[in-house]
Amino acid sequence: MSEPRQITIFDTTLRDGEQSPGCSMNLSEKLEMAQALVELRVDVMEAGFPIASPGDFEAVKAIAGAVKGVQVCGLARCNDKDIDRAWEALKEAERPRIHVFLATSAIHREFKLKMGKEEIVRRAIEGVKRARNLCDNIEFSPEDAARTEIDFLCEVVEAAIDAGATTVNIPDTVGYATPVHMGGVIKSLVDRVPCIDKAVISCHCHNDLGLAVANSLACVENGAGQIECTVNGIGERAGNCSLEEVVMALRTRGDYYGADTGVHTQRLMPTSRLLSGITGMTVQRNKAIVGRNAFAHEAGIHQDGMLKNPTTYEIMRPEDVGFTKTDLVLGKHSGRAALADRATALGHPLAGDELDAVFAEFKKLADKKKEIYDADILALIEKKYAEKGQEWSLDAYEVKITTDGVPSATVTLRRGDDVVTDTFFGGDGPFDALFCVIEKITGAKVRVREFRIHSVTQGKDAQAESTIEAVEGNKRYRGRGVSTDSVEAGARAFVSLINRVLRGAGQEIDGPIESV
Repeated sequence: MSEPRQITIFDTTLRDGEQSPGCSMNLSEKLEMAQALVELRVDVMEAGFPIASPGDFEAVKAIAGAVKGVQVCGLARCNDKDIDRAWEALKEAERPRIHVFLATSAIHREFKLKMGKEEIVRRAIEGVKRARNLCDNIEFSPEDAARTEIDFLCEVVEAAIDAGATTVNIPDTVGYATPVHMGGVIKSLVDRVPCIDKAVISCHCHNDLGLAVANSLACVENGAGQIECTVNGIGERAGNCSLEEVVMALRTRGDYYGADTGVHTQRLMPTSRLLSGITGMTVQRNKAIVGRNAFAHEAGIHQDGMLKNPTTYEIMRPEDVGFTKTDLVLGKHSGRAALADRATALGHPLAGDELDAVFAEFKKLADKKKEIYDADILALIEKKYAEKGQEWSLDAYEVKITTDGVPSATVTLRRGDDVVTDTFFGGDGPFDALFCVIEKITGAKVRVREFRIHSVTQGKDAQAESTIEAVEGNKRYRGRGVSTDSVEAGARAFVSLINRVLRGAGQEIDGPIESV
């Protein structure tokens, strides 16, 4: 058999993914995620949109200087200011790439750009040439390509390649395409653009109709050599092509596609969990590849078949995507070495003070729970990461509430050596009272937009994970807390959120300027 064709994986979790409401990351979180993407072995990492904000510029610059072994990309519109700003952020990267884009569809030409076809082509050429003068790795995207007239799309793509584009990306910006449609667009470019062999054809598919992965695979079938995607499929509106799904589709059905990627698939689950912990965006249980139920079997017939031969009902091995073979492995008699080994297997190597801190929390949890699951360990690790550098921490709380009475909450918070205790009477319930007294102590005030609590694992003694999204000024903030006590989890999440507010570590509500 011939060697499979290698498909470039272009990850845009840190750019398009972060634009998803509620998925904003601060600089340290972006750097942590960037390192995880390096370990996942993606080929290209789109680190951000440098012109969008000073924060985005600094993040792209920091990532470009920190990561090795991967191309680092910055997004820019086809204008001089954007392109120069992108290069300023990227120039220290080991392998920089500038990604320029310009809308081409009739609806965008008429209502957004108010430009004719000739001006579109001219600006595309000028943008690519300016970027090429700064960097020899240039990607061009005709935004809303899936709704662009095919004759004009071929014209623009040919002009961009002649101007120096080394990759031409074909975005289904609004998730309108179907697999046959999207595959046909790629085939038309392959057949009709004379210089198409001088550039890699890429695809960037959105998931508005739930077809992003299918559309991306159709592009590969018809000649695309790069797929743009995000971890957990996060992104604008309904999200993007899911990295883990499209990678495992190519790996599992290599017999059909004759293609594969260089992704280290055993890192898929740890990377998914890391992103979920950073953003607070919970992965649905039945999500393909990385959902909790992806390799779970309850039906008797399925279980019988699995015991006889796992391939009767599993087309992939759980360990190939980062699941551990055994979930329940640790208890109150387990030592540091066992915890460190399990944490490493889950994608979070611990040592020194970090191991000591998580081990202390592990022992406390083991005294409360009989059964310690992998998800419990991950929750403890992510809790410790979240608590780093916090100005305020929760020391104690007490809530009183009856069916018809007025709730009250007493909270003790610590800030350095200072300990502050206060009480609040009123509110709509225990959480409202807790949040009000925390605001009273810290002096911060926010508008809560979303408040969620769910169990991390199974059983009555499961840890609870709480996520809160709130608004203060023109920024959106997010907090996360974990505890076997669901009320305490909510209080810790709110304290985490308040700390972000005090640091100004939020996402501008207006968001970035544009997106492909």
